[in-house]
Amino acid sequence: MEKALNTDLIQHVEDVKPFILLVDDNEDILDFVSDDLSEKYHVLTAKNGVEALVILHQEIVQLVISDIMMPEMDGFELCEKIKSTLEFSHIPVILLTAKNTMQSKIEGLELGADAYVEKPFSPEFLQVQVSSLIKNRNKIKAYFSSTPLIHIKSMAYSKADELFLGKLQETIHKNLDNPNLDVEHLAENMNISRPTLYRKIKAISDLSPNELINLARLKRAAELLNEGVLKIYEISELVGYSSQTHFGRNFSKQFGMSPTEYINSKQAERNINQL
Repeated sequence: MEKALNTDLIQHVEDVKPFILLVDDNEDILDFVSDDLSEKYHVLTAKNGVEALVILHQEIVQLVISDIMMPEMDGFELCEKIKSTLEFSHIPVILLTAKNTMQSKIEGLELGADAYVEKPFSPEFLQVQVSSLIKNRNKIKAYFSSTPLIHIKSMAYSKADELFLGKLQETIHKNLDNPNLDVEHLAENMNISRPTLYRKIKAISDLSPNELINLARLKRAAELLNEGVLKIYEISELVGYSSQTHFGRNFSKQFGMSPTEYINSKQAERNINQL
């Protein structure tokens, strides 16, 4: 059942046409690459890093492709800003460059670049790089959502992401017994603006803040069910559900099995491991 749910979630996120930001000061390159990618992606363009950052604040972008040699702000500086800024640190970056020196590659990777493509490049090769990065992110999102005991930090793509997700989970867990916990409470407790928090959660998990809160409740419930100490109705109350029936329905919908079935499956695993 988990495998089927994973497939459904991956298909859902792949059905939505991703937004890609292409950054290059060469108009011919912008036109050529935009035309090549536009069949599968919404392509936004910028002529330097400064313009790119403006667009990133306005749009939810799934991937950035950037030249290195550009005026005003080059690709290295843009990559560094993306990877060190909480709002954007989850976004994969592909660097394009005519520089084929090892030092240039090392510098790009040290700044957090996810891939490095040398000019002149094959359009098919770039297509594969883009597709691979986006598909891998989608698989990670789907696996996190459908697997009860996988930690939220599994979706971290950078140190900034890891710190953010750790703080987010800690904040949610401290307030799990509050049935009214919502994005407003989270934003206030994390000292982040509501729009920024919403955009970050949506981009990194493909979930709304309220969906992520509910998923965190269910994952904590799975941990408690796995421990085998408390009754199902006690766990239901501990994670903020006023109704065990509602809890059971949500648990089944999320993980493809009822709380009782989950307990039995974990017990069966333990029995097999003891043989």
